[in-house]
Amino acid sequence: MSIVFVTGGAGYIGSHAVLALAAAGHDVVVYDDLSAGHAEAVSRVAKAFPDRTVTLVHGDIADEPAVTSALRASFATSVMHFAAKLSVGESVREPFKYYKTNVVGTLAVLSAMARIGISRFVFSSTAATFGEPHAIPIDESHPQQPINAYGQSKLAIERALPHFERAHGLRWIALRYFNAAGADPGGRIGEDHHPEEHLIPLALQAVNGGRPLTVFGNDYPTPDGTCVRDFIHVTDLAAAHLAALQALELERPSTAYNLGNGQGVSVRQLIDTVGSVTGRPVPHTIGPRRAGDPAQLVASSARIKRELGWAPAFESLEAIVDTAWQWMRRHPRGYHVGSE
Repeated sequence: MSIVFVTGGAGYIGSHAVLALAAAGHDVVVYDDLSAGHAEAVSRVAKAFPDRTVTLVHGDIADEPAVTSALRASFATSVMHFAAKLSVGESVREPFKYYKTNVVGTLAVLSAMARIGISRFVFSSTAATFGEPHAIPIDESHPQQPINAYGQSKLAIERALPHFERAHGLRWIALRYFNAAGADPGGRIGEDHHPEEHLIPLALQAVNGGRPLTVFGNDYPTPDGTCVRDFIHVTDLAAAHLAALQALELERPSTAYNLGNGQGVSVRQLIDTVGSVTGRPVPHTIGPRRAGDPAQLVASSARIKRELGWAPAFESLEAIVDTAWQWMRRHPRGYHVGSE
């Protein structure tokens, strides 16, 4: 098996991809500045697969000489790129931060790859590149018209990738996923953001004695007035990244795929599901709409299912929420010392 260089591999989705890579027999070099990721997540993967080499290099993707040095030393033949700023709301308030990391930082990684001669690139993109949907579910032909800096910064890279392919032979697959959720079913790694902004862990924290969940708007043009989203289990996302890597290794053409369960779930439905899974009501309040939030985002993943044979293993919202709840119960302080 090959060596894979994973930027942002200490983060939530990245660490689950590292877990999937190690389980599939790959060695992994994680490159992460640990601003949002956790070294403990990488060490847990390494302990789970002692026959594989899983190492962590601390570094900033915007530091091109450092990225180039680490990439060259890794002897990797492929790159999975997760390192990014991810908050829609923050991107509206602080767009400079998003363009610096998500555009300038990613270009540094791509430049390093071109310099060294690494030609396989799996890119973590987002449904935020679509903006307000014109049709539901959203397939790959849907117009990309982002309404926030986060989506714009990811789309900028998607549009740059064909130019890098023509000039440098860099082959790529961009995966536009919707709402990542859940945790490793084996309990080895999970979600731990500071501050937390994702809906499911915020609802679980509210159930577990944290502050009440804020529902951002209940006057959207949806059946119950709250935003509708497509929740996809993080393990299924990791499997899709592995499938994308295998496709590139088999010389399949560069392309982009949408990743979701294809099921729209409203915030109010999510609150009800969390209450059902935990056996406790979710304390919540209604707040104003959040800038940059579309009313509905639901994916069509028909193309990746057809072309790469990928399909989600966790299709029910209850199963997704349950893995997140089990992780939180066992690790109330996340990856911090004394959490278990």
